[in-house]
Amino acid sequence: MELTDNEILELERLLVEQEIDLLKEGLTVFNNKTNPNYIHLYDSINSQIIDKEGDLIEGYSGSIMEGSSRSGKTWSWIFIIVYLTTIKHKNESIKINVYREHFADFKKTLFDDFKRVLDLFGLPNKFHNAERVESFKIDESTVHLLGCDKLKGSGHGSGCDYAVFNEMMFIDKKTYLQAVKRCRKFWIGDYNPSFTDHWVFNSVITRPDVSFIQTTFKDNPFVSAKEKIEILATEPYLPGSYEVTEDSILYKGKPVTDKNQPPPHPTNIENGTADEFEWLVYGLGLRGAMKGVIFKQLNWIDEFPDIAYTYANDFGFTSDPNALVRYAEDEKNIWFELLSYTPIETVDELDEYMTTIGVEKDTLITCDSSDKHTSENKGTVEMVKGLKNKGWKAKKVKKKRSVMYWILSMKKKKIHCVKNRFWKDVKTERENYRFKEVQGIQINQPIDKYNHIWDAVRYGHIAHNTQVELPEPKSLSEMGINY
Repeated sequence: MELTDNEILELERLLVEQEIDLLKEGLTVFNNKTNPNYIHLYDSINSQIIDKEGDLIEGYSGSIMEGSSRSGKTWSWIFIIVYLTTIKHKNESIKINVYREHFADFKKTLFDDFKRVLDLFGLPNKFHNAERVESFKIDESTVHLLGCDKLKGSGHGSGCDYAVFNEMMFIDKKTYLQAVKRCRKFWIGDYNPSFTDHWVFNSVITRPDVSFIQTTFKDNPFVSAKEKIEILATEPYLPGSYEVTEDSILYKGKPVTDKNQPPPHPTNIENGTADEFEWLVYGLGLRGAMKGVIFKQLNWIDEFPDIAYTYANDFGFTSDPNALVRYAEDEKNIWFELLSYTPIETVDELDEYMTTIGVEKDTLITCDSSDKHTSENKGTVEMVKGLKNKGWKAKKVKKKRSVMYWILSMKKKKIHCVKNRFWKDVKTERENYRFKEVQGIQINQPIDKYNHIWDAVRYGHIAHNTQVELPEPKSLSEMGINY
């Protein structure tokens, strides 16, 4: 017997309801198709034991998901939002704040995700054909979408029951701290590990009340074949020829370097799709140098060459480090050695430090021209003038050309750095000093972070390549120094 049109419509409605019921059941009952990120968030949220005063006495107050592209991090926390609003806090009115660096990023990335998930669960959906959605409701609860660029001085989104920090690497630490102070129940952070040094690594995932999970696209049972193909196309090395650890890859049991390289991926190299950064960060979910890093290659050396050198200094006060480098250059090479990387407030302190480490008073020190600052105890301090008064050959750098001009000039040469006790500071700045991005588009302008050492090196480069009256520099052997 054929079904009538009404019966067909009713059957379709029942099938949709059945599918929604299965999805809702999957929010609390897991199987081998459940994304591990979702299970991690569910278990972390439900680990909490709260006392009568509302204080957390056991369990987690927040959770971090670190992983590669398409590992299911975003959909996991959107599904958690559905679980919180329709099951855990059903018939309650809770507030959830979702944070991104810029509000414009929501439309580019998250509007479609919200639209698809809300449709899957048959929930009211404002995201169809919407130009701008700042908040939406699920049952009695409200989800607010907040761009951190719009929050400064405006209460950081006010209080909430749950907070989500999407692409947390790009969210300002102060915004995060203010937001979690106002979060009453639980917060979530997710990111692709595109930095090697970040406040999240140093002061968030180290906390005992913060749960942590690392995943890749291989952990996501619903990643499409097309998405897998695109990610796998970036692999630069022959599959199976290297070992993946928690934070790096090994070849023949040793870290991969310029001289210790796995065999190349024949197809990806030939097709021009291989990309080491993309594969390490978005394929394997490893912490890598930020995309757009300015000085990608740095050659480590054991000792400074026996050639003429000068010094260069970028002043650092209170919280910024004073970066002092020994500097030399020829037609094809730049050499430097970091000699100081700590805040130095006064001329007396810098004079004593340089004397102690053996800096020669008759050798040029090219210094940051922004040398004047106000010390709490000493009043206004002019560092270069003070150094000159103490007998040092200190001169302010002449900034007649742009920062980018000198960066591009430096990039034409091979850069070598002495691997001494400050090498990790050099490594951190090298891996994180990068070009700015505006709404995902890289521009030819460096960020004003992780640049103290590179500013000092740039001053040495400027002095070497401009008409500056230099005192005769001395070589190491002439100074009786054996490195």
